[in-house]
Amino acid sequence: MAVVLILVLVAVASVLFHLLSPWWWTPIASNWHYIDNTIIVTFWITGVVFVAVVLFVAYCVFRFRHRPGLKAHYEPESRKLEFWLATVTAIGVAAMLTPGLFVWHQFVTVPSDATEVEVVGQQWLWSFRLPGADGKLGTSETRDVTSDNPLGINKNDPAGLDDIIISGGELHLPMDKPVKMVLRSIDVLHDFYVPEFRAKMDMVPGMVTYFWFTPTRTGTFEVLCAELCGVGHPQMRGTVIVDNDEDYKTWLGQQQTFTQLMASGETKTVN
Repeated sequence: MAVVLILVLVAVASVLFHLLSPWWWTPIASNWHYIDNTIIVTFWITGVVFVAVVLFVAYCVFRFRHRPGLKAHYEPESRKLEFWLATVTAIGVAAMLTPGLFVWHQFVTVPSDATEVEVVGQQWLWSFRLPGADGKLGTSETRDVTSDNPLGINKNDPAGLDDIIISGGELHLPMDKPVKMVLRSIDVLHDFYVPEFRAKMDMVPGMVTYFWFTPTRTGTFEVLCAELCGVGHPQMRGTVIVDNDEDYKTWLGQQQTFTQLMASGETKTVN
């Protein structure tokens, strides 16, 4: 009976912990409420299964406990039981995966009017690059990274000469406008993550990954690295500020282009 009571207590306590827990998501600040909905669907399916299995085990422990004079019936196979277990499990897995597939399709289908913003991760610093007056980012290569060109921008690409460079500073974004985050790492695995945006993606050396989102409210948000990237991983933090259109244009006008930074000799690696 002690085992039965413990199992029931685990099931009840798990439900109460969820319903009464003070810990929950940060308020969302982007269009990705679909991700919240998908997580909630997964949580309820797995939560119901967890409680059902624990209570079923408790029932079996009580129902089939040892009693003098009773002998257990040995049944090594049951086609009917196996059929229902496989069917219910398949339905449950499909119910969890299907919403995620639709959300993933939306996650990687970038709107045609999205502005590209490059995020460059390095131990243990976030840097950013925005398109200049021509509206497009120039090419870059990790092999071109030097002390005076920490982002490895191709100096021979005219499209990159007017790019806005933010090395180790705050990134500003306009509200209610889609943004494609182009992600690049110049050393080890990183992961650009702003909890309020509900969007994240690994940054793999030698690859360019991406995701997109639309900021839906102004504010200051913390950037975290969600991939263990070395001893300085906990300190690899940054800031994203979502502005209204006027404030964003004011901030953007105060930033320097790659050409200006190269001419002034101000580009440098920040340690």
